[in-house]
Order: sequence, then structure tokens, then C-alpha cells
Amino acid sequence: MTVKVLHVIGSVDPRSGGPIEGVFASSRVWLEHGHERHVLTLDAPDDPWVAASPIPAIAVGPQGRWYRFLRRWVPWLRYGYAPRLAPWLRRHAAHYDAVIVNGLWNYSSYGTWRGLRGSGVRYFVFPHGMLDPWFAETYPRKHIFKRLYWRLFEHKVLRDAAGVLYTAEEERLRARQTFPALPGREVVIGYGARDIGGDPQAQRAAFLDLLPAARHHRIILFLGRIHPKKGIDLLIEAYARLAPRLSDYDLAIVGPDQTGWRADLEALARRLGVAGRVHFPGMVSGDVKWGAFRTASCFVLPSHQENFGVAVAEAMAAGLPVLITGKVNIWREVEADGAGIGVDDTLDGVTEGLRRMCLQPEAERAAMGRRARASFLTRYDLKKNALDLLALVGLPDGSAPQQR
Repeated sequence: MTVKVLHVIGSVDPRSGGPIEGVFASSRVWLEHGHERHVLTLDAPDDPWVAASPIPAIAVGPQGRWYRFLRRWVPWLRYGYAPRLAPWLRRHAAHYDAVIVNGLWNYSSYGTWRGLRGSGVRYFVFPHGMLDPWFAETYPRKHIFKRLYWRLFEHKVLRDAAGVLYTAEEERLRARQTFPALPGREVVIGYGARDIGGDPQAQRAAFLDLLPAARHHRIILFLGRIHPKKGIDLLIEAYARLAPRLSDYDLAIVGPDQTGWRADLEALARRLGVAGRVHFPGMVSGDVKWGAFRTASCFVLPSHQENFGVAVAEAMAAGLPVLITGKVNIWREVEADGAGIGVDDTLDGVTEGLRRMCLQPEAERAAMGRRARASFLTRYDLKKNALDLLALVGLPDGSAPQQR
């Protein structure tokens, strides 16, 4: 039986973070098993990442330089209002077995609700951590508008969904802290990353060409967006505190700088006297990215909020022990499996975690890496989890999620 699924998301730009990478990765698995998938996006048709999308992308957003200029200043346009979204769904949604809405707080969610209302086409919502209370605590002014959007729009989206999909039990529980009267039927569904493959030697060589310092030092690896919520400043400060004891370690901060924060982080490293040992090689992909995981000694994600952390799963696939904070929603599972260390998202917490990770005996760290690999195969192998998700959303006789 062929299942045809439509993803709806704000943008297919890979720089936008984890949700679109999850869409791409799961869709590749579905294609390998003969199923069809498309993605409907608020991007403009002439945005370069639309043409570069690895799965067929239908872009219904307004285009033109005037629109891009106005979107910077008009809140409704920043919300991503796309008048063609709902009409497109009314015309075409019946061709799909299910629709998955990825993310909230932009018009892709409410526009999907409008387009599917009364159509009989089932849709599911993946909040991707966007109901986490961290956002309300960190951006209280924005949360005022979110509460307004919730009352007007978003609660209807979740109320009428066939299922609200969470990637970890921690995410489900934290979402209820933000909106206690959360509507919708809840399902905790597996998530993760594709297993590592390719030529290990070639991948290491590709990364070493980008970061020659890794030829002479062990690498503590952060890989992800350079964004304040990721806690990279804590990591640099913790590394600086321990630098005299970590003389054979360098720190690699790998990923795109979307907010201009990199300059502040580089200045921080200079002020702390570790600038020559903290490297910013930029965004990587393909063999270079896998080479980073294969070359590193450990992976660190000191985030203040992280719904899942696909990079954590990728590191575990490569057999890397991981250091994460309790704000990364899979920390319970990681600690239970002995795959890494969970700490508070504070300077003292990250410092202590880094000390434990890097100064433990090599044999113990290697054993932790083996347990990380085993945990990945059990919990976070995307191939298995993507097929479970497909069964959930695509089979009407058995997929209706149970009310929690």
C-alpha cells in the first residue's frame, strides 16, 4: 500500500533548524519504501532553497523584494501570512492520505486548519518543542502575542488535529506547563537521525581539511545553529575554566551563524584567553559533517531549550558520548542508557559536566560511546521511527492515536 503524505512547514530553508531537517530525513526513508511525500511551504517560489529542496516543495508565499522589505516591519507579514495556502489545500489535500503540520506560531498551522476544515482530510501537528515554557520565560513580550495567537488561532489547530505528536515524554509534560488546558490527542512518537554511513576515512579527511587543528588535538564538538538558546557562551566559559587541565583538547563550534552572535562569542574567547583553541569553521553538511562526528572525542549541547536535538542523535550514531543539559528533552533517556551526562544549563553545571566527560579515563569514555551507539539503535534510528510515524499517520484503520 502506497501512502501519500503532505508536510506543511514555514520554510524549507535548511538554515532554519531541526524541523525541516527532520522532514527531509524521514521523507527520504518513506521514498525508499515506495511512499510519496511533498512539502508545502510559506516560502516564496523564487527562494533559492525551494529549488534546492531534496523533496518536491510547493511554495505558496508572496514573492518580490517589496514583500521581503515589508515583512521586516509588518507583524502580520512576519507571521508568514500566505493567502494562497488555504485555497491550495482545499483544491489538493484530498490527494493525500494525511497532512503533517510542522511547527506553530506562523501561518502554516492556522492556514492548514483553514484549508482542511470540513474536508475530512486528517492532519497531525508536530509542535517541535514550540510549546516549551522556556520561550515564555525568556521572551515574555513575545509570549503576550503568542497567548493572543493561541486564543484566536493555535488552540483550534491542536483541538481539531487527529493527533499532536511529541518527540519525548519530557516535551509533552513541558508543553502543559505553558498551556495547561492543552487540547488535542497526544502521542509520543519516536524521532531521531539517519544512521551514519559512508567512508569513515574520507569523512575524517574532509573535516580535517576544514579544521587542521584537529590533526593535533582532541576535539570537543558543538554542532548546530549558533544561537543564544544553545548555551554556547556557557560552553566557552566552561572550557576556559578547565583549559589548563584540557591542554590536549580544542573546542569546535560548528554551524551557521543566523543571528550575528558569532562575533560576540569570538570576543568572549579572546577575553578568556582561549581564542586560539576555539574554532568556528561555519556550517557543514554531508561528509564534512559526519567527519566532524567521527573525529571528535565527545559532543556537547549546553542548550537552554531543545525539543529533541537531532545532532545529539547523530553524535550517538557515531558512537560519541554526549554532554547535554536537562533542558534537552531526551536527557532522561540518555542518562538512563549510560550514553552521556546530563547537567544543569548553568556555568557551574556545564563546567562540571565537561570536567567529568574529558577527564574520565579513556576506557570509560569509550564505553560510554559504545552505550551511546546502542542507545541510538534502540531509540533514535530514524529509519525505524520514520516508518512508525508513517504507520501512525497513514493507516486510518489503526493509526488513530489514543487519548492520554
